Amino acid sequence: MNIDNAVAVVTGGNRGLGRAFVTQLLDRGAKVYAAARRPETVDVPGAVPLRLDITDPESVAQAAKIAADATLLVNNAGVSTHAGLVDGDFGDIRLEMETHYFGSLAVTRAFAPVIEANGGGAILNVLSVLSWVHVPVYGGYSVAKAAEWAMTNVVRQELAPKGIRVTSLHVGYMDTDMASYVAPENKSDPAAVASAALDGIAAGEAEVIFDEFSRTSKQNLSAPLS
Repeated sequence: MNIDNAVAVVTGGNRGLGRAFVTQLLDRGAKVYAAARRPETVDVPGAVPLRLDITDPESVAQAAKIAADATLLVNNAGVSTHAGLVDGDFGDIRLEMETHYFGSLAVTRAFAPVIEANGGGAILNVLSVLSWVHVPVYGGYSVAKAAEWAMTNVVRQELAPKGIRVTSLHVGYMDTDMASYVAPENKSDPAAVASAALDGIAAGEAEVIFDEFSRTSKQNLSAPLS
């Protein structure tokens, strides 16, 4: 799709990768709704703050009514609780699933008719290398991202006849608050990640696999479990 005349909604658009998406979309000529639970925290000049809690159905429905001119949805909002599956807090595990899977699906369901009515467009789901690599320290997160990956692959097929392309983004650690504890040399620049993802959307790609860790992880999906 053409980014320069898009009308984009970016969930979690007030910080981290979401803020990078908002900035770069504006730079490319798009109109941008920067969605956040606290819209007053949106500080990118030119962005339209939009109140949105992706785990709240009423908030999702209201956001879709306000951003009725949307042609591009970036499902970026996320959370990382580091909950283990066997002994982690069950509320945290539910929060991971409610956010990454049910929340992203709810926003997709709300905005797909909007995008279709506006002539079609695209949806980007921000996934993770952990949709393919599943480790105990990220138990809840890994399961939720794996579910979001499966959801993305199904929704891509369901929305194609409606003129909506669906792209997934897979990336490892990024230099954001969520990964503040990770050494800088092991993190990607969110601006570079956002740029690659937007290029992928413009090209109509089904997947954007940003880093070598993510590429290697996908290649190894068919390898025996060790």
